[in-house]
Amino acid sequence: MIEVVGHTATDHICRVSRLPDKNQSTLISGRTVFFGGGAANIAAGIATLGERVRLISAVGGDFEGSSYDSWMQELGIEKDFFLVQDANTPTAFIFTDDTGDQVTFFEWGASAVFALSDPPPVSFVHMATADPSFNVKVAEKSEFASFDPGQDIHRYSRDDLVSILDNIDILFANRHEVEAMCRVLDMNRQQLAQEVPIAVFTAGCEGSTLFSQGERWEVLPVPVEMQDPTGAGDSYRAGFLAAYARGYALHACCCIGSVTASYVVEHPGCQTHLPDWNAVELRFKNHFGPFPEPEERRVPE
Repeated sequence: MIEVVGHTATDHICRVSRLPDKNQSTLISGRTVFFGGGAANIAAGIATLGERVRLISAVGGDFEGSSYDSWMQELGIEKDFFLVQDANTPTAFIFTDDTGDQVTFFEWGASAVFALSDPPPVSFVHMATADPSFNVKVAEKSEFASFDPGQDIHRYSRDDLVSILDNIDILFANRHEVEAMCRVLDMNRQQLAQEVPIAVFTAGCEGSTLFSQGERWEVLPVPVEMQDPTGAGDSYRAGFLAAYARGYALHACCCIGSVTASYVVEHPGCQTHLPDWNAVELRFKNHFGPFPEPEERRVPE
């Protein structure tokens, strides 16, 4: 069982030709509503890849019986939710320009309850965007933990990050999150990678970099025609964690993460084009060559 902690949200994804400067406006050329939230995206990806997953999240009174609720049931996601009846389920308003740059406005809604709550016992857990104090507690309680700060990175103090890095096994971060953590912690990229047993730094169309035991590997991206970059990082983590749980070597986990992300960016929405394991194997073989054999399974089925 893989556990994922963080937001469940509704995403309003908007296309704009450019992101406006302060006190300016821009034309929205398209807007679509999708299922989202970093933790929910990762959980959906893991479930579609065939792994058991439990989502520890917070939702409002508008969630139960909704189409999103039904979708999670269909995927087989086990829900361990804080229910806040008088709050909205978190909502993200995401604006993407023609170059792929994004700005996000996020209504926390029911997720505010994280700051007042204690996490349940966890074993193999991934911490996505959530309240920093809650994630600190999760990291301290866990047997095995991975973490990505996501776009909530600005909410983490130096003490929060130090505590989490001291208690996790895998750090995931994109280039913006790496830069932000390095500023807060007053260290460089290499030093940050050395703070944890395994670090995976993603760089969009440039691929990703794996750091472990003093070694570094570059992982190529899978070239596809991108329609929407939203959810690429979440799907990468879903692919990596599902592969890691099954016992694949670290470099193979990164390649599987890249393959999983390549499917998601081909369509708008974070959960609209999630691949199953057979689809991942097929594209892996076409891009990276023979599909590897796993080692010893790391998480019980």
